[in-house]
Amino acid sequence: MTTEDDIKTGATEGLGESEALEAARAEVATIEPSEGGAAEALARLEIDKITEGEPAESEGDADDGEDEEDEPAGTPAQLGAQRFVYAAYFAGAIAVAFILSKAIGYGWSRLNLWKPEHVGEPNEEIAITTAAIIGALVAIYYYRDEKTRTMAEEVAAELGRVTWPSRDEVVNGTFVVIVTTFVATAFFALMDRFWSFVTNLVYGA
Repeated sequence: MTTEDDIKTGATEGLGESEALEAARAEVATIEPSEGGAAEALARLEIDKITEGEPAESEGDADDGEDEEDEPAGTPAQLGAQRFVYAAYFAGAIAVAFILSKAIGYGWSRLNLWKPEHVGEPNEEIAITTAAIIGALVAIYYYRDEKTRTMAEEVAAELGRVTWPSRDEVVNGTFVVIVTTFVATAFFALMDRFWSFVTNLVYGA
């Protein structure tokens, strides 16, 4: 049976690189099927060493390496469109808390004018804390409501399909708008001066 030492000796001993390559390929062609795939694999490994200087990685190994680079172990999955849902509920809670804090402060001030001995001066910290708690409870209530959450998820899914412009597109578009604005301003300023001059000639002002 052909061994790895036999292949190396027959392929490379006393030969140049090109001659060694031809010898290794000839060795692969002479391997009998009964000798199994191991001898052929060793011969092809020797060919890879001659042509590249080191054994070639198989496609499966290369793919595994790329997958490991693209998706490192332990990386959390991206939220995707779901982040828009969380952002919407968070923004809603803040909006409700802001409006309620203003309403509570205004109502407290009016009550203080009506019965100052019972109500006292408005306390901003109490008003903001109460409004924040109510806003959070409102957001949790509507998040637990299946109909409202489904509608929010559908809207978020549509937003996730939006294609945002690149930095170059934004810069080019902004430049076009600025130049167009300056040109239009200059044009209408000149037209205004021209028609003012014509009007003065006609009416003799």
